[in-house]
Amino acid sequence: MLTFAAAVFFLIITPGPGVLSTAGVGAAFGAAAGTRYVLGLFIGTNLVCLAIVSGLTAVLFADERLRVVLFFASLAYLAWIALSIAFAGSRLAFIERTRPPGITGGIMLQAINPKAYAVNTTLFTGFGFLPSDIATEIALKFLIVNAIWIPIHFAWLWMGISLQRMNLPDRVQRRINIAMAVSMMLVVLLAATASA
Repeated sequence: MLTFAAAVFFLIITPGPGVLSTAGVGAAFGAAAGTRYVLGLFIGTNLVCLAIVSGLTAVLFADERLRVVLFFASLAYLAWIALSIAFAGSRLAFIERTRPPGITGGIMLQAINPKAYAVNTTLFTGFGFLPSDIATEIALKFLIVNAIWIPIHFAWLWMGISLQRMNLPDRVQRRINIAMAVSMMLVVLLAATASA
């Protein structure tokens, strides 16, 4: 179980669309909007977990045409987010929007987030620790994943809010934007490659 918890921590804390966009919403819109967005991500990631555990994901992804369409749709959306971050210029406005994405935006992001599927498939189909009681193991995995997921996402939200308040020099802000965009695309491509 400790190995599973360590895997959860390291797989979730790495920069991906969920945590990077959380920092972006925090930087652009503040704590209240960021908290609503994190709630949406939380609901979305648990729906992804349920889809994996129930086998729905396997059924949907068994159709090659649907898998290709979903892959390119998610890649295009996440590339758009990464480009928005990279070309935000010298501002730490990670996401160019007039209104925060809210709960629905968080749910929708997780629905197309390849990292969410890759990470949760790895966590829920691997790292067995109660082979004699699969139902209890799955329940404990949900508990452990969420107990680690929640503080990590609020840490990223705090980081986004804090970076915005620092009033860093323009060139540093530009470098942060580009580094976050590149990180996001690398994670998306790694997750997509791993699940292909």
